[in-house]
Amino acid sequence: MNRLIERNGERGGSRLNLVLTLLVLAGMVFTAVKIVPPYFANYQFQDAVQSEARFALAGYPKKTEDDIRDDIWRKAQELSIPLKKREDIQILLQQGDVNISTAYSVPVDLMVYQFTLEFHPHADNRSI
Repeated sequence: MNRLIERNGERGGSRLNLVLTLLVLAGMVFTAVKIVPPYFANYQFQDAVQSEARFALAGYPKKTEDDIRDDIWRKAQELSIPLKKREDIQILLQQGDVNISTAYSVPVDLMVYQFTLEFHPHADNRSI
């Protein structure tokens, strides 16, 4: 009879472990859902900026700084990148070199902790 009573007490411990494990997993999924999208959008934006820098002077007629800025601005809007204004995109065209850079931040609210992710996309058309 004592063994039966002891086993019933142990069952509650395994349920508690299951609940705690599920809470930890749910917290990890919630955090990933909040953090991964800004990083993925930044990856796509960085790729677009790099492509624009490489091919900006390849076409005819060659693109001006304003043309490049407009293309980057459109891509930022498409990806919901929080650039405040077009002038936040710095472009330097000189002697066949293209240098594009910008910076932006994304606030992340995890309900119990708030922080800001800082991104600084940069690209040029120099060879590796």
